[in-house]
Amino acid sequence: MSKSSLPKGWDEARVKRVAEHYDAQTDNEAAEADELAYQATTHTSMNVPVDLVARVRALIDKRKAS
Repeated sequence: MSKSSLPKGWDEARVKRVAEHYDAQTDNEAAEADELAYQATTHTSMNVPVDLVARVRALIDKRKAS
């Protein structure tokens, strides 16, 4: 994996650590982590029609900038 394809702030060592973490998880641990993610009170997941994705991203970027 080339550095240019990694997100800002990531390097190959970090990718390896993350992969090792998830590879070491049992199915139960992974399911528990998924459940906890959906219980978060600061973010949510939702389906957005494809034609509205650009607008939603723009709203998020606008909020981050303020």
